[in-house]
Amino acid sequence: MAKILLVEDNELNRDILSRHLQRRGFEFVIAGDGDRAVQLAESEQPDLILMDMNLPIKDGWSAAREIKASTVTRAIPLIALTAYSSENDREKALAAGCDDYQMKPFRAKDLFDKIERLLHA
Repeated sequence: MAKILLVEDNELNRDILSRHLQRRGFEFVIAGDGDRAVQLAESEQPDLILMDMNLPIKDGWSAAREIKASTVTRAIPLIALTAYSSENDREKALAAGCDDYQMKPFRAKDLFDKIERLLHA
């Protein structure tokens, strides 16, 4: 099964997403900040990254740009998870290198449809 890097600093959101991933049989690793996300993307080579954009140490926008700039990690699909809801925020996520964008709160089916699409692209 695919390995997912879950980048989320909020414990409740992390717990909810972890349970959804586990129920669907995904292997996953967790980062609580953008700096750790970049490190784990390189060392773990996940099949996909779910990235909260409002993170401590290094925000998700910066971490996404760094991950997509590296030859080691640029091909890893990345979905931005954010409570920001304007069209400008969606464009900002895509400009940072994210492959898709999911607003929070979200329906699990919507998120996992995006995950499956990107894993099989």
